[in-house]
Amino acid sequence: MHEKERHRIILSAVQEKPVVTVQEMVDLTDSSEATIRRDIAALHVQKRLRRVRGGAEAITPPQFIGLAGRPFSVNETINAAQKRAIARDAVELCKDGEPIIINGGTTTFQMVHFLTGRRMPIFTNSFPIAEHLLKHSKNTVMLSGGTIYREQNIILSPFDNDVTRNFYARRMFMGAQGLGPLGLMEGDPLLIQAEQKLIDQADELVVLVDSSKFRKRSSLILCGLSRIATVITDDGIEDREAKMLEAAGVTLVVARTTAGNREESSLQA
Repeated sequence: MHEKERHRIILSAVQEKPVVTVQEMVDLTDSSEATIRRDIAALHVQKRLRRVRGGAEAITPPQFIGLAGRPFSVNETINAAQKRAIARDAVELCKDGEPIIINGGTTTFQMVHFLTGRRMPIFTNSFPIAEHLLKHSKNTVMLSGGTIYREQNIILSPFDNDVTRNFYARRMFMGAQGLGPLGLMEGDPLLIQAEQKLIDQADELVVLVDSSKFRKRSSLILCGLSRIATVITDDGIEDREAKMLEAAGVTLVVARTTAGNREESSLQA
């Protein structure tokens, strides 16, 4: 990642929470601790942030606390080909007339390109997903209520009395910050709260993650592997990761980025 892009992510992060630690910036930018400390020092000298022990804070404290994680615009450029292939295979699971939930994210967003010819009721908490489907498809679109978090382009509500509880879905499609033996992981408590409500409304949970997510970890667990019906990933997945899913009874779909076909392993016990 170029220095200019790292600086943009760091400055965005310190505007979203009171203090951002060096480790959090390392995770956001996939950079070394030494690189991040140099970036903080440079931005401190430029008076664009304030260096503090173990991290950095904004010169002007944020009035509105955002979500943990990379901005949508940054994530969108990472592993783009894999995400599009994964999304293509995800839409192959959909049938016209079946209601689905699409959780906000850069991998799930790619599903919109393959849903243009479908006719389905679709519930989403993603403003860009809803906007694209409204402009380019005949699907029925329902949005959740709540606050729009600009950096992640997602709509979240901390309240139970939103429209989420009134929608039933055959399948829910979602990404994650990480996927490991303990299950799906996310980095923000508000995301966890909102996504757990959505998961409860679907018969099956389909997880869309590029293979790098198997090697990422976070401090918060969204749900265990037993709740996941299907994982769709790219052919960078390692054997031990495939065996982990097999042991949990999860169906694995491997999307090929160089060919139009897919390899599906039904690993249900």
